[in-house]
Amino acid sequence: MLTPGDFVTDEAADEKRIETSPTSEFVQLFTHHQRRLFLYILSQVHNPVDAEEILQETNVVIWSKCSKFQPGTNFLAWVSQIANFEVMKYRTRKRREKLVFSDEFLEVVAQTSLERSEELETRRTALADCLNKLRPKDRELIEQRYAPGERGKHLAEQIGRPANSVYQSLGRIRRSLLDCIQQRLTAEAPS
Repeated sequence: MLTPGDFVTDEAADEKRIETSPTSEFVQLFTHHQRRLFLYILSQVHNPVDAEEILQETNVVIWSKCSKFQPGTNFLAWVSQIANFEVMKYRTRKRREKLVFSDEFLEVVAQTSLERSEELETRRTALADCLNKLRPKDRELIEQRYAPGERGKHLAEQIGRPANSVYQSLGRIRRSLLDCIQQRLTAEAPS
């Protein structure tokens, strides 16, 4: 049973809680870098479900260490280092699987992923914008084709078109998307 004394807090405990509470800058950085951090982890484990789990574990550690982050330093580098430790823990648990990449190989892949994260995010944004510019019929076809587990032949049967016709339409749409993305990236490139 609770008593009124149970609600009295210790001032020292309150001060410690305030000290370790994340700042608004920290929360903004944390939120802003979630996708890049996920992609960084995914580049090392290749399984989206495992990457999500590792991201959650990483987030718990990041949040618990928020008071150790020094504002003005590279937040992405800091959280990536925490993610590295969580990935290493994951790999240790998964060692008994048949195919295991060397730590050196995975470090190279992770570093490359981190170096290219901004470029890849720019390309992803360009793709999203270019998808939105497609005719609704073309966008629907692309979305159906790239739905999880979907195959071209099955899609052709589903929409009642010959497979060759569907493949030709998809090829035309992909070329259109590639052109749109390249134009957008060229326009945004620093002079």
